Amino acid sequence: MAKPEKEITIYDIASKLNLSAATVSRGLNNMPGVHTKTREKVIETAQQMGYSFNAFASNLRTKRSNTIGVIVPRLNSNFMADVIAGIEKVANDANFNLIISQSLETLKKEVSNAQTMFNNRVDGLLVSLAYDSDNIDHFENFIKRDIPIIFFDRIYEHKSCPNIHINNSKAAYEVTDHLAKQGCKKIVHITATGVRNVYEERFNGYLQALKDNGLTFTDDLLIINNLSVQAGIEAAGMIMNMKEMPDGIFSANDVCAINCIVELKKAGYKIPQDIAVAGFNNDQSCMVVEPNLTTIDYRGDDVGEVSARLLISHLTNQHDIQLTHSLVLRHELVVRESSLRKPI
Repeated sequence: MAKPEKEITIYDIASKLNLSAATVSRGLNNMPGVHTKTREKVIETAQQMGYSFNAFASNLRTKRSNTIGVIVPRLNSNFMADVIAGIEKVANDANFNLIISQSLETLKKEVSNAQTMFNNRVDGLLVSLAYDSDNIDHFENFIKRDIPIIFFDRIYEHKSCPNIHINNSKAAYEVTDHLAKQGCKKIVHITATGVRNVYEERFNGYLQALKDNGLTFTDDLLIINNLSVQAGIEAAGMIMNMKEMPDGIFSANDVCAINCIVELKKAGYKIPQDIAVAGFNNDQSCMVVEPNLTTIDYRGDDVGEVSARLLISHLTNQHDIQLTHSLVLRHELVVRESSLRKPI
């Protein structure tokens, strides 16, 4: 049985280059007091000799892991994929690593994710909460130890944790108002549980737009589900079985809206002539379904970049996170053929 190869140490590198171990250590850690050419030679020799930088030991000395934890509800979401891409871009540029996990829309899994992040000594957290997260007790260990947390999209009001989101109420108002201005008199709203700020605020915006357009809300106009593909199919079935067929649908996400359209078209309904449809998020699939889907656009990569930039700015002592409690990002109503009954 072959003996395992001896692990290369800074002393081996120092011996080879006829330098002190302290100089090699400073060169590897990019510390001051080492000439640029010496540092380059140290790094080149370390790579040639197969030296493995002991990041964990370095972390213990600096009390920094240069790692950010990211917890999202689902990874199989176009919006969250864009958010993560934005976070990763900023983190890579700043030489930070990411640990990414998903809560699968449950508080139980989110608690487990938070504990894993804590055990891995992340420097900070970027979190979008699960549907049923009604408290943030599982993040208290981070808050007590001044490990910064930023909530994005699905947020939680806490004096120590900034929030990054859009004005969901205003965006939902604009969608519903658009449908009303297109002649819709009976507009269904498909949404998820109201525990999270996102869906409660979108519902409130929808209600206000109905009121301002002289339209009446009744309980049968509200469909609550998990906004999935299957939920969209089932919602279409519920809509077609209503005593009085609605003439407008506002879904709180695009996936559900798109599958409503597909199911309604299978049953012979014309979109938007019989029923106008709008979604939320501007997923890529909005441009695939026929007719193309009216929606609210707010860029996930912008959310990710802003969130990561704020967190890293704080971690590198360039910004006091307490000074920024909430950032409201821009959104835009994108009108497409799924809701256009009149020229605008």
